[in-house]
Amino acid sequence: MLYYLYEYLTSQGIHVPGLGMLKYISFRAGMAVLLSLIIALIYGKRVINYLRTKQMGELVRDLGLDGQKQKEGTPTMGGLIIILATIIPVLLFTRITNIYIVLLLVSMLWMGAIGFLDDYLKKIKKNKDGLSGKFKIVGQVGLGLIIGVTMYFHPDITVKRKYADAKVVNRNNVEQNFMPTEKITVSTVPFAKNNEFDYSGILFWMNDKDAHEWAWIVFIPIVIFIVTAVSNGANITDGIDGLAAGTSVVILLTLALFAYLSGNIIFADYLNIMFLPNMGETTIFAVAMVGAVIGFFWYNTYPAQVFMGDTGSLMLGGVIAVLAIILRKELLIPVLCGIFLIENLSVMLQVAVFKYRKKKYGLEYAQNNRLFRMSPLHHHYQKGGFHESKIVNRMIIIGVILAIVCLITLKMR
Repeated sequence: MLYYLYEYLTSQGIHVPGLGMLKYISFRAGMAVLLSLIIALIYGKRVINYLRTKQMGELVRDLGLDGQKQKEGTPTMGGLIIILATIIPVLLFTRITNIYIVLLLVSMLWMGAIGFLDDYLKKIKKNKDGLSGKFKIVGQVGLGLIIGVTMYFHPDITVKRKYADAKVVNRNNVEQNFMPTEKITVSTVPFAKNNEFDYSGILFWMNDKDAHEWAWIVFIPIVIFIVTAVSNGANITDGIDGLAAGTSVVILLTLALFAYLSGNIIFADYLNIMFLPNMGETTIFAVAMVGAVIGFFWYNTYPAQVFMGDTGSLMLGGVIAVLAIILRKELLIPVLCGIFLIENLSVMLQVAVFKYRKKKYGLEYAQNNRLFRMSPLHHHYQKGGFHESKIVNRMIIIGVILAIVCLITLKMR
């Protein structure tokens, strides 16, 4: 809104001292992260108290973990803090009509609503299972479908790739270094020399024109899978105080940097990466969410005063997935979201190994010889005697290492 105010006043010949700073993405991003952090810190406590008065306390299952029962009654649905603290700065400091901002806001509200409904059924309706897994999947698939269709068909979602021929390189006019704007389903392949992958290439039996025309058949299902997988991964990771929030901050900061670099033609030219027109605005959204999650993290560190619930975890995973997709960095997700991945895999492996051993050796053997002491992986370490804080801190450190590896891919190819 403030950006449009600046444009309007400028068009009317009115110049307010300092208002010209709003034309810079870096300034608006800085203001957004500061405001979101302040909102989460100041109003987060009020939201927690409100949730407590409404008896929105967590119902803790007895899993035999140290300190587990003491968490009974801790307010949940804390994801509302993140959503509110993100939306306000985004509305104030971004160009709200930007298609990428619209997609990110839809993703946040869509997944937040699904998580909220799940938490609501658990706490208010006393349905311990919450929202059926089938309905969650339908919601995730629905969001993936919206993102995939919009990415493929919307005219404002385009890319500009650099010429491979060094003869056309011109440092004095970087626009000349890039090909004309293209509407293609191209992504970035990490650690590869020619690191661009077009989904239409999967339809290798078609000619180039038909392959590009029908690329949506491949692209949209992949988008749906990514949104579903990452949102579930974040949901599973949210099992101990501060883990999902702490790791998400690292991921969001990395994506914010990618957004700034990809949306700035000078940096895109220098780094020899794709330039994504209109992408710079997503930097503001990403850092606003970083501030909101850090503010929530203040209350979510051990011992947690509030849990994010599915309202927060499903929403965080969904937004991270969509950010990676619109940045053409979805193939980096297994590395960047490595913590989410190993938490997901630990559950799948635990179930698969248990079923296999039960079938081959019997139920008693399978129960006494599990792959992990407990899944997801963070509970395995809890059972091993590690304190929650140590598990969270070390996983965040691993997340930082993975983020650095992702940033290195900008030059390592």
